Amino acid sequence: MRITPTFVRSALVATLLVGVLGGCHWFKKDSDLYKDDVAARPLEVPPDLDKPSTDAAMKMPPTASAAAPAAPVGAGTTPLGFTVPGERDAVFAKVGDALGGITGVTVASRAQLLGTYDVDFEGAKFLIRITKTDAGVYISAVDPRGLPASGEAPVKLMGQLKTALGG
Repeated sequence: MRITPTFVRSALVATLLVGVLGGCHWFKKDSDLYKDDVAARPLEVPPDLDKPSTDAAMKMPPTASAAAPAAPVGAGTTPLGFTVPGERDAVFAKVGDALGGITGVTVASRAQLLGTYDVDFEGAKFLIRITKTDAGVYISAVDPRGLPASGEAPVKLMGQLKTALGG
């Protein structure tokens, strides 16, 4: 019998096919951990994720020269507000009445659920926020970003509101 290249190629493919199909059982996991339901199998976590990070362990605290610069004077960082006794909804209505009685105040919008009045007074636009606290109801002037309002107009309006509400 003569061996032809076609016969060799067919025999090689058949041998390779038998080896691949027969070798599939080598990759099978017979561990008892994997015989349970999929939800009950153990979680496989990579080694670097099962320990807490130690990157910040050797970090040095910032020095005094690297500290943040102080805020400029008059930047409006102090809260502009006062506290009055009562319930928030009742005080919200009183603030609305008081704003209506102050000349030069334009109420652009009001949101009772949020406890805010969007006001325009002497060219300045800011919010009057009414918040429930332990001591009563806190009324404050904030800019649209939620920071304490700065400038003469908010200070003047808050003074007039405090007088009107008896705060």
